[in-house]
Amino acid sequence: MPAPTDSTHLPIREQMEALIRRKQKEITEGLESVDTVKFHPDEWQRGNDGGGGRSMVISNGSTFEKGGVNISVVYGNLTPGGVVAMKNDHADLELPTDPNTGLPVAEGVKFFACGLSMVIHPFNPHCPTTHLNYRYFETWNPDGTPQTWWFGGGADLTPSYLYEEDAEHFHTLHKQALDKHDTSLYPKWKKWADEYYLIKHRGETRGIGGTFFDDYNEKDPKEILKIVEDSFDAFLPSYLPIIKKRKDMPYTEEEKKWQLIRRGRYVEYNLIYDRGTQFGLRTPGSRVESILMSLPEHASWVYNHQPAPGSREAKLLEATANPREWAK
Repeated sequence: MPAPTDSTHLPIREQMEALIRRKQKEITEGLESVDTVKFHPDEWQRGNDGGGGRSMVISNGSTFEKGGVNISVVYGNLTPGGVVAMKNDHADLELPTDPNTGLPVAEGVKFFACGLSMVIHPFNPHCPTTHLNYRYFETWNPDGTPQTWWFGGGADLTPSYLYEEDAEHFHTLHKQALDKHDTSLYPKWKKWADEYYLIKHRGETRGIGGTFFDDYNEKDPKEILKIVEDSFDAFLPSYLPIIKKRKDMPYTEEEKKWQLIRRGRYVEYNLIYDRGTQFGLRTPGSRVESILMSLPEHASWVYNHQPAPGSREAKLLEATANPREWAK
């Protein structure tokens, strides 16, 4: 499968890199508009491997306890072990073999990956945590011939307290962004998110979902790039109004404790199931601090904690155990 370009003759990988750099600036400036502190940059390189990234980090603000809006642009060799680990989720990814021996080549495959990944943890338990990630991946065989390419990503919301109007707002704006291109995308990617963000050992989802897709190369790459751009553009209008409405709400110590318990679920999911975390930790020379940026500063595990029946906490658990259709 040839590495894609479009009528501008710029490789799609270069256009995606330019997009994530632009969106990192827009998103951080938008989030700063509801806080009293600024994001600070942390540039990093992969050492002897190719590429690097820029992490934009915020902590101990008036609204956000911890967060990061990170971009990475990395390339090099994906080891045979890395190829095997990713093969189940990426059907076109192949491990080349030596034509003389029939054995897998030791160097694996050459790859390029770029993306923006963001997680924001607010202080107020009535404000939801949010996550966004959009990425692009390309591989080549050792002889330089193209192998495959795909896009992936999505955005989702993880509240500690369920406000149905917030869930409807977040989902509706992301649905509208996708409907401009193909009305079949939101139902499919919303269902995928509900399945992907399932904490299997708990029987509940991480939050109230959003969108998720991966290994996507079913349309022209230029069209997919525009789908990604429109999805990016939906994020700030879908999230900032919620934060503005909830960030100054009074809360109790018990509500804060519940938020920490829910953050514990967030940690469980990200360390056990999240593909991005697993890929990042498998990639030689990767930036561990940026990969684990998604984890909250504080979380809690309370033995066999069960919210009271009929409580607001129980209402949230019902929504995570039985995903609903939120978009209008």
